[in-house]
Order: sequence, then C-alpha cells, then structure tokens
Amino acid sequence: MSEPVVGPTGPGPLDGVAALPSARIAEAWERELPGVPTSSIGVITPLWRVAKLLADERRRTLARLGVDTAALDLLSTLRRAGDPWTLTTRELAARCLVTAGAISQRVARAEAAGLVARSSSSTGPRAVAVTLTDAGHATVERVVRELLEHEERLLDVLSDADRARVADALETLLASLPRADAEGPGGV
Repeated sequence: MSEPVVGPTGPGPLDGVAALPSARIAEAWERELPGVPTSSIGVITPLWRVAKLLADERRRTLARLGVDTAALDLLSTLRRAGDPWTLTTRELAARCLVTAGAISQRVARAEAAGLVARSSSSTGPRAVAVTLTDAGHATVERVVRELLEHEERLLDVLSDADRARVADALETLLASLPRADAEGPGGV
C-alpha cells in the first residue's frame, strides 16, 4: 500500500492522496501488451489525478466561501468584462461555454440572490443584459481573492521557474489538443 503524499511543509489540503503509481501502471501495460506505447501514462495519469484533486479542492473551497462553480463562473465572467460589468445572456453563454438554458438558470439564481440584475439590452429587442450588482461585485472580488490566495498556497511546492515550465508545457499541450471552445473552461 502506498504512503500518503505529504508536502515539504507537512500535511496539507491534498492529504491522503496515494503516491502516483504511473510508472507501475506503465510497466504493467508493457508486460501485458508488449509493443503498445505507454510513455503517455507518465504524463496523462498524473495530469488527470492533479486535475481531479484540484477540482475537488476548488469545490470545497468555494463551498466554504458560499459560492458554487456555476455562480463563480457567471460572476467572474461579468467582472472580467470590465466596467460596467454587463454582458448579454448570449455573450455570457458563449464565454461560460454553456447553453442558453444553463445561463438562464444561472442568471435566475444569481438574480434571486441579489448578485446580478437583468435589463433590456440595446443590442436587440429580445436581448437581455445582465449586470453585476454592488453585492455581486463585492462577492466575486471576495471569493476570487480568497480562492486565488488559497490556490497560490497549493502551488507553494513549485518554484517560480517550475511554475513557468509547467505552465509553458501545459499551454503547448493544450494548444495541440482538439478543442471545441476558443477560451476554455475553468477561468476565474
């Protein structure tokens, strides 16, 4: 049985994660299916596991902060749009990579919570504009600040040079993969 992975400064939020057995998985496939390329296992398996751990950690952090991922996506998209922090529902759906129905539900929940306001848009007779309220603005700034500070601590194990190398390698890989979206999900 593998020992838990513990960071250099002691236990952390990702405690209890078994050491990644990627090399053992690759060795087993090399034994069982000789000739099948297995080098991708050493990259993709840890990436998949890290992505899952970070996604789970983000969900827990957002729950602690009182926001879910869908609400954060909506509020962050509006906040990043700049003053006056307004987009149409069509623009929001495109930027959030969700359907019009999904964005409508997100907006309705955020409006009920007082985080956004809907109004008619000047872009067309049926277009709806969504604007951050003062409460929405305060919420997204508080949540993003706390979330990014927390995620910064999760990366403390990496030096600035390591972070730059990982970011560059991931951008290279991402650019090579077939994608249906232009911006990609997961932004804050």
